[in-house]
Amino acid sequence: MGVREWILPRERLFFDLLQAVSLNLVAAAGELCSLIDDYREVHRKRVRLKEVEHLGDEAVHEIFEALNRTFVTPFDREDIVALTNSMDNVLDLIYAAATRLDQYRVEAATPPMVRFADIIREQCKRIDQGVGSLRDRRSWDHIEPLTVEINRLENEADDVLNAAVADLFHGVDPITIIKLKDVYESLEKATDHAEDVADTLSDIIVKYR
Repeated sequence: MGVREWILPRERLFFDLLQAVSLNLVAAAGELCSLIDDYREVHRKRVRLKEVEHLGDEAVHEIFEALNRTFVTPFDREDIVALTNSMDNVLDLIYAAATRLDQYRVEAATPPMVRFADIIREQCKRIDQGVGSLRDRRSWDHIEPLTVEINRLENEADDVLNAAVADLFHGVDPITIIKLKDVYESLEKATDHAEDVADTLSDIIVKYR
């Protein structure tokens, strides 16, 4: 049994672990914005994002280990698993997009990439706020507006993807089309998984009120 479990009540342990994942997600989104806004040393920044992803994986692993050791949880296990996995999926897609930028040797960031990164960062900030609000039921009224905004941002990302892919077919060589389309789709999928986080948060507050 880890030291943290001796020190913390079990409910607080899970809230702390979930918050560790959401905070790491905010850090990853910030790294993505840094990479795209200042498009230099892409490989080094991708390696840095890998380190952030690794920290996220450790936090996720700790949550599952705690679930295996604990009978009493603040929410049903499937809700904790769904929330954890959906946040982890966002992180994976952020890193996947950075990896594609590096491995495809994309020469420059594009306006759609900048907008996607901004959307993901805003979603992750709201995810972290929502996860933090789970600790205190008196704060649950703050969660629903956050989930609504995360969903709105996902809809905006859909529009960005549609416009960006359409623009690719006007004067861009086929190889560049393939590369950029793959990057754009990875970024848009990250926003989809952020919406999954929002849906899980909404389900929790409806289920336990």
